[in-house]
Amino acid sequence: MIRNLVFDMGGVLMEFCPEKFVARVTDDAADAQLLLREVFASVEWACLDRGTMDDAQALAAMNRRLPARLHPAAQMLVSHWNEPVLPVEGMAALLRELKAKGLGLYLLSNAARRQHEYWPCVPGSEQFDGTFISADWLLVKPQPEIYRALYACWGLQPQECFFIDDSPQNVEGARMTGMEGAVFHGDVRELRGVLAAHGIL
Repeated sequence: MIRNLVFDMGGVLMEFCPEKFVARVTDDAADAQLLLREVFASVEWACLDRGTMDDAQALAAMNRRLPARLHPAAQMLVSHWNEPVLPVEGMAALLRELKAKGLGLYLLSNAARRQHEYWPCVPGSEQFDGTFISADWLLVKPQPEIYRALYACWGLQPQECFFIDDSPQNVEGARMTGMEGAVFHGDVRELRGVLAAHGIL
């Protein structure tokens, strides 16, 4: 029996669209591509999620590859990409409904430590019983260790949890540790159907 829902954050509870974020800081197509590559597609961004770099270290490394004119833009993207938060339409209402049914709600996100600062701004975040952020544990999805650490941290049984993530690899990783799940494709109505099919709604 499913007693808990485990959600990813970016691409599920809130939009994570680097192209939109870059468009906030430049309208030059070439500069936009450079920022996408050297910020969001960089090793340093992955290190932020794993918790092996802080913002200042990551930004310094990115700036060494970027022209000086783009340093302020890179700073904005590293430290303020989430401003404003872009919620996924209909998700907050679904979270309230799930919580009203007595289900536990947990977050499992690949995110930098700064996530704790903006998490309260994500609609529906107040419904969650617990959060588990990759950078705090030096682990990232889809490593099996991160799912097992989540279960241990919150006293969860994997067979009683259902995982929702926009990455097929992350959902597969969850299944390998005994937690069923589904890929979120951006459509909350579709997700409601999936949850209904599993007897959750």
